[in-house]
Amino acid sequence: MNHKTVGWIGLGIMGKPMARNVMAAGFPLVVYNRSRAPVDELVAEGASPAATPRELAQRSDVVVTIVSDTPDVEAVVLGPDGVASGIRPGSVFIDMSTISAEAERRVADAIRARGGRALDAPVSGGEQGAVAGTLSIMAGGDQATFDEMAPLFDALGKNVVLIGPSGAGQIAKACNQIVVALTIQAVAEALALAQACGVDPGRVRSALLGGFAQSRILDVHGERMIAANFVPGFKSSLHRKDMRIVDATARDAGVELPGASLVLERFNELVDRGDGELDHAALRTLIAQSA
Repeated sequence: MNHKTVGWIGLGIMGKPMARNVMAAGFPLVVYNRSRAPVDELVAEGASPAATPRELAQRSDVVVTIVSDTPDVEAVVLGPDGVASGIRPGSVFIDMSTISAEAERRVADAIRARGGRALDAPVSGGEQGAVAGTLSIMAGGDQATFDEMAPLFDALGKNVVLIGPSGAGQIAKACNQIVVALTIQAVAEALALAQACGVDPGRVRSALLGGFAQSRILDVHGERMIAANFVPGFKSSLHRKDMRIVDATARDAGVELPGASLVLERFNELVDRGDGELDHAALRTLIAQSA
């Protein structure tokens, strides 16, 4: 499959290292991004630029989008000069953004109406996973297209699962974001309690990492909290967006998610005070503020 040209839209914290891994795996790469600097950076490394999403789609066998929110996906796919207007019959569109499952299905239908094939494949693993090519990829779509894209997914992740039909990947990502958000909140509370009681939070973290409380979040984000290092690997504003998707999805499904609702309120507080650009581990600072 490595002779297939991949068109890549979205070169942010996650998208740029992922696009680099695709190039490193031998795929010819065409790139588009709203801001020009990351495009120029990847062009200097061997990628080819496109002036519009439509042009990118016309030149690509596979089109990947990884942008911030539902309106961004709809704009680059369905808008004037969008991907849908340039997709070639038989080409594959893969949305790796995190958006609502309902919107994802609408986008997939638009791609299929023009002869393309579509997968939703949101990811988890943060900037570190994007750089290392060890992301978890949660896919929605048909089995044949998913299997065909295996070499591309192998360049990006280590845990790649087809969840179900279109939109199922986005449901899995919503579930992922619940677990991540609530675990960040739990780690923040545990370390805050240790500190308030005069016990070294770093030693507490080390002890907990050897027991049943061990988690990747306790490891990585616990260290961030102790060092007060909130340079974003995943921005708080984006996690708030994801929790809003969780909230809307839960309401539509008629299920109550009290923990998710509470953490959404915490992200609202963090973003509303002006800290949306900080890493989502900055939930820890809300506890420090209330103390």
